[in-house]
Amino acid sequence: MSELELYSEKTFENLKRVDENGNEYWEARELQKALAYTECRKFNGAINKAKDSCGNSNYKFEDLFVDIDKMGKTGDSIRKIDNYNLSRYACYLIVQNGAW
Repeated sequence: MSELELYSEKTFENLKRVDENGNEYWEARELQKALAYTECRKFNGAINKAKDSCGNSNYKFEDLFVDIDKMGKTGDSIRKIDNYNLSRYACYLIVQNGAW
């Protein structure tokens, strides 16, 4: 395994969270930063393509992309920021459908 592959895997695993039931998930906005998306618009495009791919794989995207709302600072104001808790498969689909 190359150094880049190790770095990427460690980075991804370091973002993993585990809920009170032991289920692992990743927050979309943290994944966005790790994948070096600087524009939410482009990252949202990758998310939407990944959701479409879920349907093509006979998965319900609602099970893999769980909507959550967080409060976040943008400039001088605090506002609601759309976010998702993502399954491992959802993260995979986002990377596969990324707009690089």
